[in-house]
Amino acid sequence: MALSRADHLAPPGYRRLSEALSLAPRLLNGFGHLGPRGPADGPPALVIPGFVATDRTTLELRRAFAAGGFRTYPWALGLNRGARADTLDRLERRLLEIGGGAPVLVVGWSLGGLFARELARHRPDLVSAAVSLGSPFSGDLRANNVWRLYEWVAGHPVDNPPLPRICDKPPVPTLALWSRGDGIIAPACARGQPHESDEAVELASNHMGFGVSRPVTRKVVETTLRFLAERDLPRP
Repeated sequence: MALSRADHLAPPGYRRLSEALSLAPRLLNGFGHLGPRGPADGPPALVIPGFVATDRTTLELRRAFAAGGFRTYPWALGLNRGARADTLDRLERRLLEIGGGAPVLVVGWSLGGLFARELARHRPDLVSAAVSLGSPFSGDLRANNVWRLYEWVAGHPVDNPPLPRICDKPPVPTLALWSRGDGIIAPACARGQPHESDEAVELASNHMGFGVSRPVTRKVVETTLRFLAERDLPRP
């Protein structure tokens, strides 16, 4: 289905209610250890949280990938306060810690998906595939409901970050998951143009659901497994 003009704009204010209702599962699903999960011999997967989120916020997402047979790892860099000049270098070191030089699946939620894509561009030899979840990697950087908060927390203009923002597809297999029900990010910005990823798949979810909803995170894993299988990439 084609996108409408509204899909290119920041979501209407009433959708913020659905995001607010996800705060309870965000808190409840964040209990548990933050270390690696899943089978020790499973293919490694690094999960990067979104803006003003932590590894606690992505715990349900990492549980889902672990249940799917992956060995999942947190990003271990604390609260995501926005792009920093050394973000890619720190993530590169994290990949080396996790994979020992072998490629790792990188999954990023919201801003974390932008980091995943740029990390894949920075070190494609260390990334087997990049998956973005509701990530505004395309289009207008102000077509969302958090850009003012981002500038205040990150300390730089949203359209002049200390990292490059390149919309073209990274040189690794790239999957973009997006939703018309997103209450934070314009759907078109998370879907992107056909040349900006290998595949874009719409899921029924709000923005928070990509990381904290059990049914949605299971669907994320299912879609990722199918994407990897079709490209003969490492998977459980």
